[in-house]
Amino acid sequence: MPENSIVITGKKKSGFIDAVKELLPEGGNLNLCLTCGACVSGCPAAGLADMDPRKFLRMCAMGLDDEVTTTPWVWMCTMCERCSYVCPMKINIPQLVFNARASWPRDKRPSGIRNSCDMALRNDSNSAMGTAPDDFVFVVQDVLEEYRESQPEFADMQAPIDKEGAHFFLNQNSREPVTEPDELVPLWKILHLAGVDWTYGSKGWAAENYCMFLAENESWEHVTRVSARQADQLGAKVFLNTE
Repeated sequence: MPENSIVITGKKKSGFIDAVKELLPEGGNLNLCLTCGACVSGCPAAGLADMDPRKFLRMCAMGLDDEVTTTPWVWMCTMCERCSYVCPMKINIPQLVFNARASWPRDKRPSGIRNSCDMALRNDSNSAMGTAPDDFVFVVQDVLEEYRESQPEFADMQAPIDKEGAHFFLNQNSREPVTEPDELVPLWKILHLAGVDWTYGSKGWAAENYCMFLAENESWEHVTRVSARQADQLGAKVFLNTE
């Protein structure tokens, strides 16, 4: 028998897939897999760590809890949901991945994701880079002034922060104000030329949510609520998340 073979013995010992099914409407269709492989065809993580969505789902269904809750593949999955979109049975494989991530001890989860989540929880910006609200405001105003002066055709361009009653509440990847502030400008120009009524929030402006990828429910909900609360307080009509 090959060294890496998976041996299935006795009755199903699983509790993992059953626990996930209880969370989802109609059980997430987790028992309807046709093994057609459509999920694999569009998966950017297929083949990594000797795993793919179909194999992962079948292992869950067969009760291989120890394997599915320890494979590093769940951290390679982007949770893009392509597998669900192409699945003829609309099986919610990303929910399985999310719950498998949540089963890992917190200190064993990828440090980059974990540290970024922790950083976002430390300030009202939600910034994974640790950028405080005042620092974000300073960067935006500084960059805006520079481009107004250097490009006269955009002398009237705005990058509003905490504007009340704007139609769009815009979020921003938190890396750009810190490492690539000039990358803020192209979107501002598009919004300016299109005549869009928008605003950043000094709080909750960071768009990414590493706590969600960490599979830490209370933390990712907190990050989301900080942004949503700021949008509500400003009276914005649409929450526009660039991530």
